[in-house]
Amino acid sequence: MKELLLLNISGPDKKGLTAELSSILARYRITVLDIGQEVIHNHLSLGMLVEVPNEFKSAPVLKDLLFTAHTLGLQITFTPISDKEYAKWVGEQGKPRYLLTLLAREIKAEQIARVTRSVARHGMNIDTITRLSGRLPLEKRFESTTKACVEFSVRGTLRNEKEFREEMLAITDDLGIDIAFQEDNIYRRIRRLVVFDMDSTLITTEVIDELAREAGVGKEVAAITEQAMRGEIDFTVSLQRRVSTLKGLDESVLQKVAKRLQLTEGAESLFFNLHNLGFKTAIISGGFTYFGHYLQKKLNIDYVFANTLEIADGKLTGRALGEVVDGKRKAKLLEHIARKENISLEQTVAVGDGANDLPMLGKAGLGIAFRAKPIVKESARQAISTLGLDAILYLMGFRDRESLKKRKG
Repeated sequence: MKELLLLNISGPDKKGLTAELSSILARYRITVLDIGQEVIHNHLSLGMLVEVPNEFKSAPVLKDLLFTAHTLGLQITFTPISDKEYAKWVGEQGKPRYLLTLLAREIKAEQIARVTRSVARHGMNIDTITRLSGRLPLEKRFESTTKACVEFSVRGTLRNEKEFREEMLAITDDLGIDIAFQEDNIYRRIRRLVVFDMDSTLITTEVIDELAREAGVGKEVAAITEQAMRGEIDFTVSLQRRVSTLKGLDESVLQKVAKRLQLTEGAESLFFNLHNLGFKTAIISGGFTYFGHYLQKKLNIDYVFANTLEIADGKLTGRALGEVVDGKRKAKLLEHIARKENISLEQTVAVGDGANDLPMLGKAGLGIAFRAKPIVKESARQAISTLGLDAILYLMGFRDRESLKKRKG
């Protein structure tokens, strides 16, 4: 009768270790049913589930493995696996799989403890844990732009998704971290279109508030903007009210405001990667086309859809032209671009911060509330508040070592 063994090997990593160990198994014509290997800080952890053929006994195999492991400075353990245990393992194929991503400036043990306890309490099991962020020198750990990201591959049937997501949200609020939870499916790494809100997403400010300051109505407009972003008043009504306060503002002010716009942390790195990896990108904004086109040139963006300010005789008239880009329009524009590019909605990513972004976030395959208002963060399936825009790459499955870097000079 064939024997099944689970081998667990650990110790200092060296070149050729896996080759030497597998060569011993090869001499006994052993079949490898499962294998996994990780190296953390030059320390190897290798696991194999193997089948010993009928013509061989496990004893000589184990003897040879033990001798070789000793000479290599490795520890090795053997666990017999019954046919029943193996059948159960095979039967677990096809169970739902999820990816839980923990994002912060620095990963703490408390964060991992809280998250993993919740995972276990909801009947799921962690298969693998992977660090997506790069290695960080100790002296740079406390810089304001550092990034830390760990991804958990989770298997099992989620008993109560609503309750689980509420627990994750509570942890993010308590510990000041971000937690993304998404299904692990084929679309995760074949996204092709990423669309963005502009104001307070791609840039750090609300452009209309900047224009209002120039017009001397800053406080009045800022108050209306906040109400709209929180979803307290209709976006179209709020836009009309705010734009009307700009009547008579000189056209030259648009260029003045555009030049002082600040890109959000990580925006340039994100767009450099997206463009060079062949993604299509778009701005779908309740802001204004003048500033959208300004960012389009700066970041090499494919599409811009926003509201157009009416200008007559070099002055703003206090009106916006055409159909207002509100929440419903944003979702329709996402569909329009995807259809034009022959991209399925499951392959799209949408990023925004306001209540008017929610229809777009809900329509996209991956919707991300970025540094969003509380009502938006609670309603969106994913949220990033602690890191910059380039953290979106983590949710798309990219590691820091896979990210492209701009060449200097």
